[in-house]
This record gives sequence, C-alpha cells and structure tokens, in this order.
Amino acid sequence: MRLVTILASGLLPLAALFVTPTLATSFNTGDVQTHGDWHSLSLTLGDERHVRAIEQHSYGDSVFSVNATPGACAHPWLEIRVALDELQSRSATWNRVPVDMLIDRDDVHSGEAAFITERGDDGFYVRLSMPDTDALLDDMRHGETLRLRIHRAPEDYWFLVFSLNGADQALARMNRLCEQPPKGTGPKDNAPAGKPTRASSATG
Repeated sequence: MRLVTILASGLLPLAALFVTPTLATSFNTGDVQTHGDWHSLSLTLGDERHVRAIEQHSYGDSVFSVNATPGACAHPWLEIRVALDELQSRSATWNRVPVDMLIDRDDVHSGEAAFITERGDDGFYVRLSMPDTDALLDDMRHGETLRLRIHRAPEDYWFLVFSLNGADQALARMNRLCEQPPKGTGPKDNAPAGKPTRASSATG
C-alpha cells in the first residue's frame, strides 16, 4: 500500500481531520484546543455530537484518534486514518488482524485491527479493538511514546509510532467535552452557521 503525504506545513487542515467510517459525512468542528502533539475537539451535526482526541504530529498522512459519543462516554473507540491517493469505490471491512500496542517499554496491549474503507472517501481506516481500552488509555496518559505492530500477514508487520506528548491533557479534555451538556439549547432558526468540514477524515 502506497501512502501519500497530504500535509503542507506540519498539520492536516482541520477540514481533512474529521472523517471516520462511522462519521462519513460533513460535521461542524468546534472547541479545538492544542495539547503538545495532540488536539481535542468536538464534532456536531444537528443533534448528533462526538468528541475526539487526536495525534496528527508524527506522520503527514496518518492520524491516530480516540473518539467518544455523549451518552456513551465510557465506551471510547480507537482508530487510525491513513490518507490514500484516490477515493475508494467500496465500503468494506477488508481484513481483521492481530495488533500489539506498546507504551514506552511497559506491558504490551494486544487486540484486533479491522481494515476498513468507505465509498467516496480517500481514507484507509484501522479500527482498533482492545480487550481493556481503559487500561490502554491510562498507560497512554502516563507514557511518552505509543508503538503499534499490526500483523498484516505471517511475518509481515506494519509498524507505527505516535507521540504521547499532550495525550493526558487531550484525553482529559475529550472526556470533559463528552460529559458537558451541548451548547446552544435555546431556540434555533434556519440560518446555517459555522463552517462545515468533512467528518470522515480525521484532523481523521
């Protein structure tokens, strides 16, 4: 798989950061805040709302994200988005493979990675399912480096390394955003507000 760098100057534009298989539509972004090499932010579209902590510092074409939905804040999901060089023609889960996640030099967290594409989206998604997501996130909050080893095939590994500088603050703020009541609960008019961004790319 050839990866294409889409960064022009260190960070993906916000409009390219918010596309995931479960959020493959246009969302409004807000509450964006920088935490070292991480960001925290919210995604909204009408009454639908999600929050996210992302690391887009380590690679020009890949974003690691932790995501949550108000009402289910205790069940975050982890995902990697890699930018491809063309829009995909099919929505599909192509494979499910083992993945190992190592925080610094401590214990390894092992789980499963699903390879996903969405029709009309130029992203390749890796949805990470871990037996104990809470323990993994706790280790991330206190670590410096996240290393992933994805088993694409026997003796064929895909290695990724992400910074954890700012992860603690980004995850804490993501949780606060998830728990707080939505803004703008008063009367609404029909005028569009804000600048929509594509929610299926991550900041991914």
